[in-house]
Amino acid sequence: MPIDLDEFHSHFFQNIQASAASGGGWSEDAFFDEFCKYLIEAGEFDTADRTPYAPAKGGIRVDGYGGDPITTDGILSLIICDFEQKPEVQSLTATEMEALFKRLTNFLSKALDERFRNSLEEAHPAFGLADLIAARWASVIKVRMFLITNKALSSRVDGKESGEIDGIPVTYSVWDITRLHRYSGAGAEKEEIVVDLEQEFGCALPMLKAHIDDAGYESYLLVMPGAILAKIYDRWHTRLLEQNVRVFLQARGGVNKGIRNTIENDPKMFFAYNNGISATTEQVDMRREQNELLLTRLTNFQIVNGGQTTASIHAASRAKGVDISGVFVQMKLSVVPSTNSQDVVSKISEYANSQNKVSAADFFANHPFHVRMEEFSRRIYAPSPDGSFRQTKWFYERARGQYQDARGLLSEAQRKRFDLEYPKSQLISKTELAKFLNPWNEKPDIVSKGSQKNFAELAEVISTAWEKDPNTFGEAFFRDSIAKAIVFQATEKLVSEQHWYNGGGIRSRVVPYAIAKLVHDTRLKGKYVDLKAIWDAQAISEGLRAALILSSERVHRVIMGENGEVPNPLEWAKQQACWNRVKQLEIVWPSKWFESLLSKEEVEQSQKQNKKDQRMLSGIEAQILVQTAGPGFWKETRAWGRERNLLSPKEDGVISFAADGRVLTEKQAPICVEILRKLHGEGYQGGLGLIS
Repeated sequence: MPIDLDEFHSHFFQNIQASAASGGGWSEDAFFDEFCKYLIEAGEFDTADRTPYAPAKGGIRVDGYGGDPITTDGILSLIICDFEQKPEVQSLTATEMEALFKRLTNFLSKALDERFRNSLEEAHPAFGLADLIAARWASVIKVRMFLITNKALSSRVDGKESGEIDGIPVTYSVWDITRLHRYSGAGAEKEEIVVDLEQEFGCALPMLKAHIDDAGYESYLLVMPGAILAKIYDRWHTRLLEQNVRVFLQARGGVNKGIRNTIENDPKMFFAYNNGISATTEQVDMRREQNELLLTRLTNFQIVNGGQTTASIHAASRAKGVDISGVFVQMKLSVVPSTNSQDVVSKISEYANSQNKVSAADFFANHPFHVRMEEFSRRIYAPSPDGSFRQTKWFYERARGQYQDARGLLSEAQRKRFDLEYPKSQLISKTELAKFLNPWNEKPDIVSKGSQKNFAELAEVISTAWEKDPNTFGEAFFRDSIAKAIVFQATEKLVSEQHWYNGGGIRSRVVPYAIAKLVHDTRLKGKYVDLKAIWDAQAISEGLRAALILSSERVHRVIMGENGEVPNPLEWAKQQACWNRVKQLEIVWPSKWFESLLSKEEVEQSQKQNKKDQRMLSGIEAQILVQTAGPGFWKETRAWGRERNLLSPKEDGVISFAADGRVLTEKQAPICVEILRKLHGEGYQGGLGLIS
């Protein structure tokens, strides 16, 4: 149910204040982090790092940046904030907007001045950003300036050309509270991508109808000039890529060398060699001209397969001496109405990318792992830390907006009960889960690279482990994951309380490194943190608190550079070399705490028992599912599989028992469920709602 702008802003503002209070940080930092989560998800940039600089005089300001231009196809993204500490929506005038962009432009110009850089303290985050800009300026091809604000701007500014700096084109983009409200899906409208081929790109493209009139959908085939595709991608960048594809590319890398070689050395053969792209749109505008169907405009255009092709063509268009005028790409375009676009587009993306042999765990929210975590979060109560009868749950949000949607359907009295049962502070998204878990996998450098790359990394691990044994991920895994979330959030607060912490984005690096260092050192000694004790207490012990403070201080020195040898700590922390140096640190851990840790044998025994328990639980659940579906359903399913020779002798034997109405054992029932999942993958439509 859509909520209006005022209510959305009220929720957003309260979240900022609660996040700042629980994490021991400042409201401006919480605002930057929370707002940029949406922009990363929207594809504006892959990561956002906080580097606040706003001197009292000088008309200069910057709040953060969207990654090293070396890793973003030569695009420098700079961010400035305008956070109003009032619960009501305030207005932002065009004059105020221009003044803010002017301050950001001034910082960029100053960053190119060596005297200005030398005037900054080396420990200040802005020095690292200024140094990065100066070092990368020769390779920058475009500057994108973002204004994020919880005020409402009367006019929309998205990618507005704003001249040049030192010959480099600069664009403005404003994300105000109205636009955020629209993008989040909380309102009736949604953030749109409108590709006007005629007005903006000077062409209308011939296309062929590729659907039957009563098929229930529209599909077209066309040839897209590489130069036009590159311009469209330059305009919206990764926002064009359906989110699943974006995360996939995070795991695989952006520019394909084979595609690039064809563009550079044999461009006229590109159409023949390349598989083309698959895309969706919510609406097409077209006209007929001399019996030819011409595409003129696309609304909410999304590339669901061919992201590497698109990124590679765009990169080639920016390279010196490369002519892409002879490059053409075949495109299959499906028209998907907005009413069911989210589910259908994700399905098209999944199936279109199936030839890449990528597990759904890489990016799909409906993978059984996420479904299972969601199910656990809805029924497992957390122990009451104060010993009272009031218990709460941790809400796992496998798809954006689930929490707000669940809450929005309730009456006022029901909302109060919901808020008590699922406190906002106990809401975890799937990307946050990756942030909480990967330090325990000793990958703080990956966590530092941002939510998208970090999630892709964890997805690879989960995918492999799930295929090997899904029972690894039982109730104990869920409780341990929450314990790791508690450790991460507690460490954030501890870091904010330290005398050496001066705000900015450095906490986002210190926290995962501090946890990973502790995990690394204890593992080498055959010791492990008692996660069950953390779950039971819903808090960390005093001993662990002392160890994390010690670890945080030591890793902070390495990340910042003890002798000033690190010009940009935020980028340095993303490197494996930084983690290698932290691993080499000699830390004398508190002996009393160290002795309280679990042994390797205790952990292995517990894991063995947990798998056994989950195996039994999965078997019982499968038995219930088989019985609920009934013999008639399994008889029909068996017939469908046998007609297409899709059942092995073992599978046919098990499903025949179900078709005869026999009671399957705890070992047989899961086989029946897997048969159904397998047949769904082959196109069987029966029982689609039975399993996820």
